[in-house]
Amino acid sequence: MNAAPEEITALVGREVYSSNGVFVGEIEDIQLDLDARAVTGLALAELNHELFAGQVDGSTGVVVPYRWVRAVGDVVLINDVIERYDAGEADEEGSEVEARPDAR
Repeated sequence: MNAAPEEITALVGREVYSSNGVFVGEIEDIQLDLDARAVTGLALAELNHELFAGQVDGSTGVVVPYRWVRAVGDVVLINDVIERYDAGEADEEGSEVEARPDAR
């Protein structure tokens, strides 16, 4: 059975968890590629401070690539690749960093 499509803004406010059940953050905004008409990332705020300890000092959030998303429902599940990311990729305001996959 196919479900009716939802508005993309319905993702805002949903909690994000890794596939092993660790709380990552809450979706604050959606990153889009308007030319491709595709979602490219999820901007997370209300981060799990233990998960990002010492990595996002002074930052208010992170952008998780949408390709990491495994499932969307009442919550959003992402791959367990948040273990390492490059905090040097801050945006021009210095308020967000982009999460990077684990280099294993």
